Amino acid sequence: MLSDRGNMEQTLLNIGFGSTVVAERVVAIVPPNSSPMKRLRDEAREEKRLVDASHGRRTRAIIITDSNHVILSAIQAETISQRYETLRASG
Repeated sequence: MLSDRGNMEQTLLNIGFGSTVVAERVVAIVPPNSSPMKRLRDEAREEKRLVDASHGRRTRAIIITDSNHVILSAIQAETISQRYETLRASG
């Protein structure tokens, strides 16, 4: 989306507790329970690509971006997915 001034407008996706991500950059929203997701989180931490937006709470969703960053959220993956779909439908 372009504004009148030619600047790119970004749609922000609420991932809980005042944290947002740019919706257009999201590649996947997944639950953190499986072994591959735990491995992905550990690798991202080692490579300094992990963003912990869970605010000390239990991780309930992992968000993967197109820049290969891994973002942890305390909000359920299904809830974030619903918010993402609502943003896409309104935009």
